[in-house]
Amino acid sequence: MTVIAFLIGVVLLVVGLAASIALHELGHLLPAKRFGVRVGQYMIGFGPTLWSKRFGETEYGVKAIPLGGYISMAGMYPPSPRAADGADGKAGGGFFATMVQDARTANDETLADAAEHWAFYELPVWRRVVIMLGGPVMNLLFAIVLFAIVFSGIGVQTATTTIASVNECVLPADSTQTECAADDPASPAAAAGVLPGDEIVSVDGTAVGTFAEASAIIQAAPNRTLDLVVRRDGAEQTLHVTPMLAERQVLGADGEVTTAEVGFVGMTAQVAYVAQPIWSGPEAAIAQAGQVVGIIWQLPAKVYQTAADMVTGAERDPNGPLSVVGVGRLAGEVAATDAPILNRVAGLLTLLGSLNIALFVFNLIPLLPLDGGHIVVALWDGLKRAWAKLTGRRAPRPVDATRLVPVTFVVVIALIGMSAVLILADIVNPVNLFG
Repeated sequence: MTVIAFLIGVVLLVVGLAASIALHELGHLLPAKRFGVRVGQYMIGFGPTLWSKRFGETEYGVKAIPLGGYISMAGMYPPSPRAADGADGKAGGGFFATMVQDARTANDETLADAAEHWAFYELPVWRRVVIMLGGPVMNLLFAIVLFAIVFSGIGVQTATTTIASVNECVLPADSTQTECAADDPASPAAAAGVLPGDEIVSVDGTAVGTFAEASAIIQAAPNRTLDLVVRRDGAEQTLHVTPMLAERQVLGADGEVTTAEVGFVGMTAQVAYVAQPIWSGPEAAIAQAGQVVGIIWQLPAKVYQTAADMVTGAERDPNGPLSVVGVGRLAGEVAATDAPILNRVAGLLTLLGSLNIALFVFNLIPLLPLDGGHIVVALWDGLKRAWAKLTGRRAPRPVDATRLVPVTFVVVIALIGMSAVLILADIVNPVNLFG
């Protein structure tokens, strides 16, 4: 059953990844069509085509490897010199020059098919930016929806004000005892008459809505008798509890768990899913995007560290980069954990949301062939035109991004190399989140 659950988790992640890619490309497709650009293909995946169908001018299809996607727009770059003014247009000899020429030839072919349409490079700068931003923004919106479902639809597991159990006695924090001895002192909660099922209404005159709020008041009042109002069998009762000073682990404001001497009464709360405000999901998505920016900024160094950890067998940083293999493995482990089904659903949705955050940030890297690179080219083109207009000069030719094909080639090789390292590390030295 565990193996089946693991495989289900992996399959769900693959389906979610395909949906994320489809939405990303849809984010490019819709504004492109809205602005009159001819889109020849809308494809999900790479490799051999599994299915395709043409609707109007666009062929829609699914390919065998769901690790990316693309749309083909007419005139991503201006026409080559040869196509524009009859010049030779060749880039010269050499490997990179041949790549540039091939890119120009392929681009000219899309221009030839773009009759009665705008070419992408002819659009105003803001429209080009909108088209290229559409994909990453769609991933961000998808992540926000997923996080909103988790935080506000399913809820966050929270200790409620309903008491789950009451300790009979007080044992030292480092004790190995499992049962109370006759001479062990009764816990303050037991001595006060607190019972499982009681619902805390207020502590020391302060109304509380969560167990954390009640605990904060109790921990701050050792050796001081407090009025504890509980609801039992529909009626409110006032109990008198005196927290004792004890050494316990507490959660600090910075999220760190430390050992401190605090007030202690010896009771635990029931845990339930509590729906969070509707803005909690978007806040979590934006916060995680900021964290991913930090990882992407240091990506080469972090991939190098991942490779070093793989060679030495050291434990990997759980907050480090993962390949799609690593994400799939985590999805399988989440689905196979011995936890309620709602916990696993929330875990898978959170994982898919995090993946979309990563796609959002990664695609904004200002390097071709990523969306961020195309945005930079469009902005540079707009800056040149604005400067020419400001200085009274003739409008310059559109920026020919095909000249950046060699740089694009180097970026692609670097990305393939880093992906290979991460995939290998995720196989032989995976991130361990579940012990």
